[in-house]
Amino acid sequence: MDIFLAEVARRHPRDFIMMIYDGAPCHRPSALHVPANMCVDTLPPYSPQLNPIENLWDDLREKFFPNLYFDSMTSVEHQLVSAARYYESQPQCVKSITGFPWIISNVLNAN
Repeated sequence: MDIFLAEVARRHPRDFIMMIYDGAPCHRPSALHVPANMCVDTLPPYSPQLNPIENLWDDLREKFFPNLYFDSMTSVEHQLVSAARYYESQPQCVKSITGFPWIISNVLNAN
């Protein structure tokens, strides 16, 4: 998680980012090195309607990990990197998967 946070911070050095996480113990701020341009907060328990990443994980599993056998963790990592690059290059796809109505209406109201 520290590597992910550092990479997001590196790619968005001029932005202040609020990262929302699911409350897993390994995601707690006390367990993380949170970059200076970022803060973290927790979702309430049992609130899947607030967690759009779950839909993206479902899509990722369906598109990139359908009944596959991997001979090593390196192979799994390569497949995951391919998936991440795909989603990074397809913002409209990500928006269609994660764009819950309450998110879209808040973004439109903010602009």
